[in-house]
Amino acid sequence: MSIPVIELEGSSYEQGLWHGRELKDRIEHNIGVYFDYFVKDCKLSHEEVLLRAEKYMKALESTSPDFFEGMRGIAEGSGFDINTIAALNVRFELIYFQFMVNAMTDACTSFAVSPTVSANGHLLMGQNWDWIPEVKGAVIHTKEPDGLETLSFTEAGIFGGKIGFNSEGLGLTVNGLNTTEDDWSRLKKPFHARCSEILRSRDLESAVKVVTDEERSCSTNYLIAQLPDKAADIESAPKKIRELGWEYDFIVHTNHFLDPKALDVVEPPSRRHKYSLSRRARLLELLLSKHPISIDHLKDFLRDHERHPNSICRHFDPEGADDERLWTVASMIMDLDDRVLYFSEGQPCEVTYQQISME
Repeated sequence: MSIPVIELEGSSYEQGLWHGRELKDRIEHNIGVYFDYFVKDCKLSHEEVLLRAEKYMKALESTSPDFFEGMRGIAEGSGFDINTIAALNVRFELIYFQFMVNAMTDACTSFAVSPTVSANGHLLMGQNWDWIPEVKGAVIHTKEPDGLETLSFTEAGIFGGKIGFNSEGLGLTVNGLNTTEDDWSRLKKPFHARCSEILRSRDLESAVKVVTDEERSCSTNYLIAQLPDKAADIESAPKKIRELGWEYDFIVHTNHFLDPKALDVVEPPSRRHKYSLSRRARLLELLLSKHPISIDHLKDFLRDHERHPNSICRHFDPEGADDERLWTVASMIMDLDDRVLYFSEGQPCEVTYQQISME
């Protein structure tokens, strides 16, 4: 299986326009998937989703004008209503608020590897992105008006990129988190707008400020790294943040706050919390078991099935509840020195990694 790779350039609106045109079929598919998920799993009616999206969209027009213009371009290019496209772009806030309300969950495993322990001496990072299996994505290569380039994964219909890197050697991976204070209705700059801005930051300090300079609607972990060997892992709750650094020359994060008491936050109860703990412990164990660490080692680690089906490479759990039908949708490894993305669309145990270069 090969993921679409599309080239975008120009203003945010122009990039959105071509995104909408090139990925129209995938966008239509994702609209169906998400609105079905909103109703069945989040207990939100179609009308309520559009109402919340419209409120968020109006706030975005002033708080995140570039992101707003990108959404407007996607709507124009794909032919779908702007409120429907907005619902995709703020789906993180809408869904994660319901995760908190309904004690739902998800799973992702992300990492960074210092050049001091990598086989090629490069700064490496990546993750398994575990989500709704029917969602379709794309890899986008953008050329910004100021000359900066980005190479990133996004869901079809969501502007700007989510997991990836730029031509300044700065990379981003993410993990969803939850606290009892999460609330979409704060209408703060949404998760996907922050990802887009981080990927368009020229240095680590500027990227970190995208997360820390203003409060957030919902909680997220942002793992940001930049050449030659800098990294910051930011656990962000709506009103509080905690910045973490290298541990044994690695950073590993999953879907829980490492020390919620230190941040003075409360995580809602989740029957799957133990799996987030075990995935983080398992990946640290695997990273410590090899020295130096190669790209092939990382591919094997992301295919790991200990505690299957709730493993690093996550699969369908026949004993799980209906709201637990999430598994590994994509797997990514990034070599920030070589500006190369190794990507599998689907579970990496079943799919060969595709090598995609920025050059």
